Amino acid sequence: MAPTILPGATIGILGGGQLGRMTSMAARTLGYDVHVLDPDAECAARAVVDRLVTARFDDPDAAADLAQYCDVVTLEIEQIATASLDAASRHAPVRPSSRLLGIVQDRALQKRWLVNGGFPVGPYDEVSDADAVRRAAGRLGGLVVKATRGGYDGRSQVRVGANEDAAMAWTSLVGPSATNRQAVAEQALDLESELSVMIARSPNGKVAVYPPALNFHERQVLSWSVIPAPLPEPLIKRATELARGIADAIGLEGLLAVEMFLTSAGDLLVNELAPRPHNSFHETELACPTSQFEQLVRAVCNLPLGDTSIVSPAAIVNLFGDLWTDGAAPRFDAALAEPMTRLHLYGKRVARPGRKMGHISAYGETPDAALIRARAAAARLTASEAAG
Repeated sequence: MAPTILPGATIGILGGGQLGRMTSMAARTLGYDVHVLDPDAECAARAVVDRLVTARFDDPDAAADLAQYCDVVTLEIEQIATASLDAASRHAPVRPSSRLLGIVQDRALQKRWLVNGGFPVGPYDEVSDADAVRRAAGRLGGLVVKATRGGYDGRSQVRVGANEDAAMAWTSLVGPSATNRQAVAEQALDLESELSVMIARSPNGKVAVYPPALNFHERQVLSWSVIPAPLPEPLIKRATELARGIADAIGLEGLLAVEMFLTSAGDLLVNELAPRPHNSFHETELACPTSQFEQLVRAVCNLPLGDTSIVSPAAIVNLFGDLWTDGAAPRFDAALAEPMTRLHLYGKRVARPGRKMGHISAYGETPDAALIRARAAAARLTASEAAG
């Protein structure tokens, strides 16, 4: 039985982006100190942690340096070298494990693991050159081709139509001179909706599952999310059972977001796994007694897991760097005039188009009402003062 790591101890986080920032804030509320490793000395978490180790994610010595002053280590991004996790594990428990991360951070390996475990995924081929992409398009039709490693929020992936130039698409994905690149070519599915399930599992085997979130993407990046997903109860049950099965089979310690597709034919398929807090569950800070960030702290410290029931439906709308046009800040005052909303900014100093800078969250009597309110608040950010 793993010991409980009580408040007053120190938690290490590999990654200091917005997820690390929000996890750090939850940990500090519970009474923990927090140390973070990130390549960026100005990362989002820097202002809310006790110690920042500035180093690459593939630097095992730096990961060991972080861990030797911590009682447990977790992560907020998949792009951590497994060697770094192994180095950290010589000084403190690392949750999730390097074995789990090794499965998840390689998309081809992840899909093979899911298929071998009997979990449903959409049709796909593993590809390594333009000819393989062309053959996959001939077999599967339209494709979404994703590099096996790296990339998130729509990066490192490209759409390929059934009759498009596979060579041009492959070059746009891997570059004109890249060699030995691997990718997965997934069939472009006819989707009814996209959803995700967040599951927490502690070292003692206790499990807590959040109700599924309903998600909407634009340009392959999450635009908004709402919880609980307004979906039929049998589908919610299927999605929850699927996530539980994956968490048990992969030996989860910490959090695991299971992204899923619901096709127009009614098939529920696993898209990807994320062993960390997830953008689609930011609204748990409003909707649930225990946010996903506090739940991560509870899980990795082997504390009792928190309540995941819905107190009130809630929604989020992501805010991107595009809002900071010509150096002018969005109208945050106007957005906050919308009742029952909250503004969450991530402390990033540079706003770039497509970069997540924060989100608006809102309560509602129903999921639809929460989403309408969150979108209305987000629309106020760019409204003229006369209109506001």
